Amino acid sequence: MQWLRFVGNFANLSTPAGLLVVALGRASIRRGPRGLFVAENYRLKFPVAGAFTIGNVIITGARWDDLERRFPQLFEHEEAHSWQYLYCLGLPYYLAYSACMGWSMLRTGDRAAANFFERRAGLIQGGYAQLPTRPLLEGVRSLLHASRRSG
Repeated sequence: MQWLRFVGNFANLSTPAGLLVVALGRASIRRGPRGLFVAENYRLKFPVAGAFTIGNVIITGARWDDLERRFPQLFEHEEAHSWQYLYCLGLPYYLAYSACMGWSMLRTGDRAAANFFERRAGLIQGGYAQLPTRPLLEGVRSLLHASRRSG
């Protein structure tokens, strides 16, 4: 099934987009296991993440070995995201992921804890905390309060 993900994420343009991001971030890239690429020493400041995946490309600003020592199941977590790109037909993943991140912020105050994609990839494996959800109205109030403070 890895070949399906490999070919599918090239065809849906998510892997080419990942390779472009690697080039823009001047990261070094190598073939990783199970048909994925691993890019290290990514130099751009966005997105804010220990590691992130675009198509079949796992990208980190650090050295992958250092991250894996801290989070032994991180590769499996990021590999799950590569499958999610395939299921979402590539770049529409960004819209769906962003909506889920907003929902997570609303429900928990954290971008990952209630994010469907992060939960399906394994919160703990990705280095995220499992947090309780708060009532919806409380989340709305919290976000409104935070926006007033920052604006």
